[in-house]
Amino acid sequence: MLLKDIFKTFIVAELSANHNHSFDLAVKTIKAAKHAGADAIKLQTYTPDTITIDCDNKYFRIQQGTLWDGKTLYELYQEAYTPWDWQPKLKEIAENLDLVFFSTPFDRTAVDFLERLNVPIYKIASFEITDIPLIEYIAKKGKPIILSTGIAELEDIELAVQTIRNAGNDKFALLKCTSSYPAPVEEANLLTIPDMKRRFNCMVGLSDHTLTTSLPVAAVALGAKIIEKHFILDRRLGGPDAAFSMEPYEFKRMVDEIREVEKALGEVSYKLSDRVKKNKIFSRSLFAVKDIKKGEEFTEENIRSIRPGNGLHPKYLYDIIGRKAKVDIKRGTPLGWKVVKRREL
Repeated sequence: MLLKDIFKTFIVAELSANHNHSFDLAVKTIKAAKHAGADAIKLQTYTPDTITIDCDNKYFRIQQGTLWDGKTLYELYQEAYTPWDWQPKLKEIAENLDLVFFSTPFDRTAVDFLERLNVPIYKIASFEITDIPLIEYIAKKGKPIILSTGIAELEDIELAVQTIRNAGNDKFALLKCTSSYPAPVEEANLLTIPDMKRRFNCMVGLSDHTLTTSLPVAAVALGAKIIEKHFILDRRLGGPDAAFSMEPYEFKRMVDEIREVEKALGEVSYKLSDRVKKNKIFSRSLFAVKDIKKGEEFTEENIRSIRPGNGLHPKYLYDIIGRKAKVDIKRGTPLGWKVVKRREL
């Protein structure tokens, strides 16, 4: 699969930690994502030891006002990671449902593992956008890359993009993302999406951590071609990511609204459909609004621009006023040139 082959919005359901370490729950979640209209299911490929170390000093204890405060990084990732031995099985299940299956690797061993699975796309997480050696390693695999920009300033994005391109890979997309969980709507800054598209000359999208459907829909209207949302069967299941994950009915509503907006966006066109052309009859045109005798002068009192549209275009109103009628004209008759005399010289 190549990103350039994406014609409709590519809607990704992020499984993340929403399996609660139950393989059966992971399978049910993937099936529900398909039923809700997802095009793809995305996992995260790491273990606590590949993403951090088991350490309990002040640097590794989370105290940033997040959902996970009080835990160490190692404890959080121990709770959240997806066992690697599940992933080949989940890939088979997803692909049997015609879902694109891919993942976010967090170190080289995860990339090598996913290469053996032959995933078609790589995702780079927001917090890894500064891991230039990892980005370069992924880019050299030659596969499409989806890169989230949640913690990135402009210079970070520029460096990551240049790294990908220097590796000979131009198949990448950037996702606008707010790395806050859940994310406040007022920090979305969706107008960045068309700017990123112009600035980096690439496909763009949105990785959204709100529970609204309005942000993804607005993003699509602004040019987003990829939408990523965390997906959970039921937020009451709990877990590290439950608070900012969409349930199936919410995800389905989002998908339906995106597909509706895609139809509405259409293309740049000033042509009227046949249906609209029929309704032009309800536009304004020139009519006799009083009985007019043959030879009588047209005035603003006896002709007007009114609905419907059977008469002459209203632009001719002042060209006709002052001329005379060739024939008797009854009130309610549309005006045509055949009933209007030439101006007298």
